[in-house]
Amino acid sequence: MTKLLAFSFFLTLFASGVSAQRVADVKFEPGNFGTMVSGTITGDEYFDYKLGASSGQEMFAELQVSDTNGNGVIYFNILPPGSDGVAIYNGSIKGNTARVDLPEDGDYTIRVYLMGNDRDTGKTVGYNLDLSIQ
Repeated sequence: MTKLLAFSFFLTLFASGVSAQRVADVKFEPGNFGTMVSGTITGDEYFDYKLGASSGQEMFAELQVSDTNGNGVIYFNILPPGSDGVAIYNGSIKGNTARVDLPEDGDYTIRVYLMGNDRDTGKTVGYNLDLSIQ
């Protein structure tokens, strides 16, 4: 738990100086195949989590709101390696729990973002994102 809190604190510090897009590499502790990251998104910001994986592995991702000053309308997309924004999983259509068979080797992007009134009015949504690769 201490490592999780330290990682979350690092992400908060890393993200505080950047306004529009934030990026963090996700690394699992030795012997683990998953982790949880936490953060906040405000307005039209988005946060990209980069995670290396291999073809044939399965990615699990689940996003939950931890707090908000709006409606908590938050989603994530999963983008394959080299994507210019085209997703292989779209949370605003399919929901905030994903199990995706990965089609190729490389770095996948899990993009967390707001939609609707929360995005348009600059609300802030806190979240927890559970990620694993098997």
